[in-house]
Parts: sequence; structure tokens; C-alpha cells
Amino acid sequence: MQQESACPEPSRSPFSATLDIPFANIPGQSKLFIEYQADPVSLKRFYPGAIGSHREAIERIPEVLSRYTADRNVLCDALEEMNRKFGASEATLANIAMLRESDSVAVVSGQQAGLLTGPLYTIYKALSAVKTANELRRSGVKAVPVFWAATEDHDFDEVSRTFVLDRENRLTEVKNEPKRCHDDLPVGYVKLDDSIRRTLAGLFDALPMTEHTEELRGLLDDIWMPQTYYGDAFARLLNALIGKHGLIILCPLDSRLKTLASPIYVNAIRHSEEIVRALQARSEQLTSEGYVAQVFVGDDYFPLFWQARDGTRNALKKSENGTFHTKDGAREFTLDELAETAERDPARFSPSVVLRSVVQDHLLPTVCYFGGAAEIAYFAQSSEVYRILDRPPTPIFHRQSFSVIERRFGRTMEKFEIGFDDLFAGLNALIPELVDRHLNTGTATLIADVEERINIELDRLDQAFLEIDPTLSENLATRRRKMIYHISALRDKFRTVQFNKDQEIRRRVESLFSSTMPFGHLQERSLNVIHYVNRYGPEFVDWLYDGIDLDNKDHRVLYL
Repeated sequence: MQQESACPEPSRSPFSATLDIPFANIPGQSKLFIEYQADPVSLKRFYPGAIGSHREAIERIPEVLSRYTADRNVLCDALEEMNRKFGASEATLANIAMLRESDSVAVVSGQQAGLLTGPLYTIYKALSAVKTANELRRSGVKAVPVFWAATEDHDFDEVSRTFVLDRENRLTEVKNEPKRCHDDLPVGYVKLDDSIRRTLAGLFDALPMTEHTEELRGLLDDIWMPQTYYGDAFARLLNALIGKHGLIILCPLDSRLKTLASPIYVNAIRHSEEIVRALQARSEQLTSEGYVAQVFVGDDYFPLFWQARDGTRNALKKSENGTFHTKDGAREFTLDELAETAERDPARFSPSVVLRSVVQDHLLPTVCYFGGAAEIAYFAQSSEVYRILDRPPTPIFHRQSFSVIERRFGRTMEKFEIGFDDLFAGLNALIPELVDRHLNTGTATLIADVEERINIELDRLDQAFLEIDPTLSENLATRRRKMIYHISALRDKFRTVQFNKDQEIRRRVESLFSSTMPFGHLQERSLNVIHYVNRYGPEFVDWLYDGIDLDNKDHRVLYL
């Protein structure tokens, strides 16, 4: 099979150009997120820890260190063991050693443990943390990057699939669902089975063959193996891609970390009623000011999940009689029983989304956190949990956000005069201009001329009717609307037929949308990094790292 050569010339910068697009110009962004990006400090009523930039995080360090009580040696023993299992680099092990020192802090990000690392923004989150830690270190701060792999999450459907572009540049789903994956097990407790071999075979059947394909195949075959835990495979691949930058990966299922988290679990249980009331009040405040509360908090809400003996993760709900039961009704507890269990056997619990960041910042001396728009919205509610549990609220920054435009797609955009902003309207909205300007200008002009001539002649007829009887003019107006409607329908039909007829142009434009706006949203939410590693090699991740600008809060379009 002929190989595609995709690497840029070594002497040239991989990105030929960049374009910054404010999130306010991108459809689908929430009001809260847009305002937070513009000025986080103006929203201190929701984000008491808000700061203007990552540089200001240095000012938080004395408070972070003075309030940090977790045993660093227990933490770092656990981190060293798990990261060695994940294939840690010397840089990562050196960072874990640094984290043992009492004056070191952590720059944190995290994401669910998705198939083949999941969507691109997982990589962007990790690189944002790495870049920030490195910049802080240049300022004399002992800072290390930590990635919280959310292996406690049990919504397997969210992590079971990812997407690449196939040899024809069509969007292709890659999916894996091993046995028991939908049995409410945390992702970290799900084991890969033989189905992963079929998944990887399907992936490489779809991907184009390049000079990097065989190396990539060997890497994935070694990591995504039957009988490997899903979370471990995720962590090992993330380490293989980013580990040389010193990224520390944290799996919260470790029993030692659960023990360290026990005081937060107990405190959250004891204050659960107060937490629920505060979250409900915050939700009402957000709604009253025109924002959306990310998490619904009902009267029966409880901030922790129950981890059953069979490994399943079960929501806890408050009963009308004041006790607490698992969602399926199989177990029932008093508040004292839950608190005593959390102290004695903390492995039986995992935090809900509004408590998770508090647990994270109890385990780690977190100086700042990098998340997505949804996590920023979560923090507007979870800041109340920080307050009630008397924890210093952590500032959150939006991760770096990129769209990578490969050369072949950039040429399509240039040829057909398509700006990146034009893609937001969708393919169907773009077809009229493509046809009228590039595919069949003659027929498009003819239709416009015919429409204009008809209107001119109808105007003449209307004047004549007005002199005879105004009701004739009114009747003509009704029929005119029908005529213009039918001409417009014919124009739409012509454009669709013409676009479909020119198969080469249709293929190019559809491929452009598959690459840049899969499913109508930014590529970072769907496409997997494996697509790019296969085409450009593992140094593609280094290009992204070099392209990060922590002072830039826009979505950035990178042209290869």
C-alpha cells in the first residue's frame, strides 16, 4: 500500500498561520462562560478564587501551602507507584520527587478516561497544565503538572467512543465496549477484553497508511490490551504522548488516596444538608441573573456516591424520613453510619461532581486548575461547597482551545473563499454561495435575471390592475408571492443538484466540515489525537505544546 507523506519540511514551522476567534463569536457558548473568559474577577460572587491570569496564581501559594494538610509522602508514594506502572518518564518521576517538598504546588487538570485518550481537548488540558507549571517554575516557583484521570466516573457511554478521519477524510467512529462496561462500574474498574483487538484493527483499517502508522500500531497494541484496566490504558497512552514533559497522572481509585480524602468525605457527609441548601440557593441566584445552573440539585441530593462491594458506583439519595439510600433502594443508612463508614472505610465513597474539585484540592496543593466551559460552570456552584467545608477556593482557567487546519483542508478553504467563521453556519448554509460563485455562475445568474424580469413585468401588470380594480392588484400580490416562492424553491433545488453533481468539490467540502466542524461543533470535542499522530508522528503533540499561549483566551485556529 502506498504511504502518504504528511510531515512538514523540517526547516519550516509546522504552523503556517494562526487565527484568534473570541468565544463570543462561536455559537453555543454559555453566557456565564463568555463573561468569565472576558473578566473572571467580575464574577467573584460566584468564583471567590477568581484571578485575572495564571501569573497571579503565585500570590495564592502562601495560603495554599498553609492550608494544605495531606501527607505528601503518602500522596507521592501512591503517585510514584501508579506513574511507574503507566511508564513514567524521568521528568515525571523528578516532578513527583519535587511534589514531596513542602514548598511545592500543583497545576492541575483532568478528564474522564476516554478511549485512546478521548477527544482532543483532553490533550489540550494536559498541555495547558504542563505549560503553566513550567512558566511558574521559570518564575522560581516549585510547580508540577498533575492530570486527574476521572476513573471514578461510571458513565461508560461517554468514554467508549472517539472519532478519526478515514482514508477518504470521512468521519469514522471508533468504539469499544468490553464486558460489564455498562454495569455502573467506575471506568477504572472496567477491564478490556478481546473486543479491543477488533476495535484497533478497525481503527487501522480506517486510517491512512503513513510513515508513522506501524510505530503507532505497535504503541496502541502494547497499551490497549485485553485484561488491562480501561483507566490504566488511558493513563499509559496519555503518558506515552505527554509524559516526557513531566506530567503526573493521578488515579483517584487508589486506596491510599481514598484514605487521605477521608476527612473531606466525613466533613461533606456531616454538612450534607447545608451543602444542598447552599447549592440550591446558588442555582437560584445563577438562574435569576440569566445564567444556567450546570448541576441540578434536588432536595434528595447527596454529595457522595456509594461504592458497593461488587465495585458498582451508586448514587445516594435522601429519604423523606431523613435516612439515605442507594438509588436502587438496596441499602439504607443514617447520616452517622455514613460518616463512620467514611472514616473507617473511605474506599466505599467517591465524590459527586460538585465535591470532586474540593477532594482534589485537599489531596493536592493546587494553585490553579484548567478545565473546559462546563467545568467553569460547575465551579460557580462548587465554590459554595468550598465555603461550607472551609477550603480555599481554587481559581479555574479555561484550557487552551485549538482547531487544527491541515494543508489539504486549508487549500479547500482558500480555493472556495471559505473563512473559518463561515463554517459555523453549517454545510447547507454554505452551498448557495459555493454554487453561485464557484460551480455554476451562469445558471445562478440566469435564475437571478429571470426573477428580476418577472418582478419587473409583474410591477407593470400591477400598475394596470390598480387603474382597473384594486382587488385585481391584491389578487396579483398573492399570486406573486407564490411565483417568487416557486422560483426560490427551484433555485434551492438547482443548488443542491449542482453541488451533488460535482462529486470532487462535494467531497472536498464535506471533508473540510468533517475535519473542522464534526457534528456541527469544534473538532476538539470529537476528533481524537490519534488521527494527527498517525499523519504527523508523536511530535504533533510537541507542536501543540509550543503553540500554547497562556495569555490568549480565544479559540485559536492553527494552519499546518
